[in-house]
Formats: sequence, structure tokens, C-alpha cells
Amino acid sequence: MKKVLFAALMMFSSVGAFAQHAVGSFNLQPKIGVSIANLTDIKDSDPRVGLVAGVEGEYQVSDIFSISAGALYSMQGAKGTSDFIVASTTATTKLDYINVPIMANVYVVKGLAVKLGIQPGFKVSSSVKTDTSTPFGTGSGSSDIKAQSVDFSIPVGVSYEYSNFQLDARYNWGLTKVFENGKDKNSVFQITLGYKFDL
Repeated sequence: MKKVLFAALMMFSSVGAFAQHAVGSFNLQPKIGVSIANLTDIKDSDPRVGLVAGVEGEYQVSDIFSISAGALYSMQGAKGTSDFIVASTTATTKLDYINVPIMANVYVVKGLAVKLGIQPGFKVSSSVKTDTSTPFGTGSGSSDIKAQSVDFSIPVGVSYEYSNFQLDARYNWGLTKVFENGKDKNSVFQITLGYKFDL
């Protein structure tokens, strides 16, 4: 038992080297990446792949713990294809948000952090684009759709930092309905690359 306690104490005493930034420091991180999004209640849907970009700020609370918040433009939604006789139609639901992730970050080894938080999202636009193909030609169209103006999700992920560059992978688990008369929720996987500027 003493050996186990001693090993645990040694492990926690070495944690100070895990964080990349000094306790009490603050940094800003512009970041850009790819968003792979879907909606939970659309049958046989394909993900919409789009852009995610913005900035996050991080405050180093202790050697192993930091809090961060940011504003990220995120292209979300889903794609679906339907076939009818000789016609094929692809409908892309486009839901664009400004997401505000508020995260708790725990550094488990040097440069590597696991993260969990809450994320309100504010709708920028919502529309459906259709592309139809027949033996006689192709056509496309677009129309606005009504979606909830605010979305909430739980982001969970992991990041690795080296020389102030940070690679971040996270999943945003949607909590609220996207549409008033429906069960769809956002389901979004994002990978970003950012650079931290110490202030």
C-alpha cells in the first residue's frame, strides 16, 4: 500500500511539467480546420464537410488545468440522396453557426490535454440546397429553412501542443433540437490546427 501511495505522489509531483504555459498566463489561439457534421434523425444521411475557423483564449489556472473560451465559425448540417425512377436528388442541409466553446482542459502528459465543456451556438444561416440529375439534364436550387436560433452542445476532445502549435480533435454532442418540429440534433466532429500567442 505504501508503495502505491508513493508512486501516486511521485506521479502527481511530476505533473508540473505537463503544461506548456506558466501558471497565471493567458494566450490567444487563432485556429482553422475541418468540420464533419451530421444530423441525428436523418436516415441514411451523409456528413456535410465544411470549414471551422476562429479564435480561442486560454488561461492557465494550475500546472495541469486550464480554462478556455472562444468563438468559432462552424459549417454544419447533413446531406441526403434520394432516387425516383430515373431522377436522383441530393439535398444538403446547410446550418452555419458561431459556436462559443467554454472548455476545461486537463494536461495528462506533456503537451497532451483532454477537454470537456459546454458550447452555445448562434445560428448565422440555415438553408437547403438541392441538386437533381436526370437523363435529360441537371438542375439545382436553394431555399431558406427555419432552424432554432440557439443551439447547445457538449464538446469533448483531446489536443496536442508542440512549439505553440496545437492540433485539436473534438466531438460536439448536440443537446437541443435543431428544428422546432423535429428530433434532429447536431452531431459534429472537428479537427483544427492553431497557434498560441502568449500575452
